[in-house]
Amino acid sequence: MLETLKFYMNFPFVRYALIVGVLIALCSSLLGVTLVLKRFSFIGDGLSHVAFGAMAIASVVNLTNKMYLVLPVTIVCAILLLKTGQNAKIKGDAAIAMISVGALAFGYLLMNLFPTSSNISGDVCSTLFGSTSILTLTIRDVWLCVVLSIAVLVIYVLFYNKIFAVTFDEDFARSAGTRADRYNLLIAVVIAVIIVLAMNLVGSLLISALVIFPALSAMRLFHSFLKVTICSAVLSVICSLLGILISILWGTPVGSTIVAVDVVAFAICWVIGALAGKRG
Repeated sequence: MLETLKFYMNFPFVRYALIVGVLIALCSSLLGVTLVLKRFSFIGDGLSHVAFGAMAIASVVNLTNKMYLVLPVTIVCAILLLKTGQNAKIKGDAAIAMISVGALAFGYLLMNLFPTSSNISGDVCSTLFGSTSILTLTIRDVWLCVVLSIAVLVIYVLFYNKIFAVTFDEDFARSAGTRADRYNLLIAVVIAVIIVLAMNLVGSLLISALVIFPALSAMRLFHSFLKVTICSAVLSVICSLLGILISILWGTPVGSTIVAVDVVAFAICWVIGALAGKRG
């Protein structure tokens, strides 16, 4: 098995997949803790469907780089979700359901009305569940992921204290002079960037799992925000690496394999947390 891995590591596409997988896992896990604690976990699912709709439009108009359309559309919808979710008439979960289902249906309709290839089902499946092969990542994808991931990490580190305050007690943060709306907006924009980055790796339907599972797993082991965040990041990176390596060795879909490893990790953490609780 080690010899097989060494052999595959000689190929650039394997190294690309590992780099992108680690960066996306790291970024998504950091914001995942905040989203889970704010009970806004499904924003990842909603935005992933929006990204799918934008991807369909980009394919129909034959954009060379679909990211020029998908990224701004997803960011705008993240802002709309935040604003609409604060509306007393339309709650956050209803707003996510409206936008996500509408975008998913609109995107699939466009792909059928204006097909860009003879294999529509294959294109839809690849977009929804991630690339079936790690051969699809290019050096351009890698550099784009590196630049945006560094930006996300820098923003998170610089505004860690503000994000912490807004996550736990938004009203107190406002009373202390923190502009909570501004930092909620920042969180929404950053998570939109992460969603778009992750589409090539795990697909639009599996992105929310990449955001939620590491955070939930870490919460079974620790209780402080900092420890949960660090543990979530470590677990997410390990699960991503294992998922990619397993997919290389056994030829399984990358996205589904990563999520499956995340589910197993959550089960292990749940058992460890339950045993530790009984001992305590």
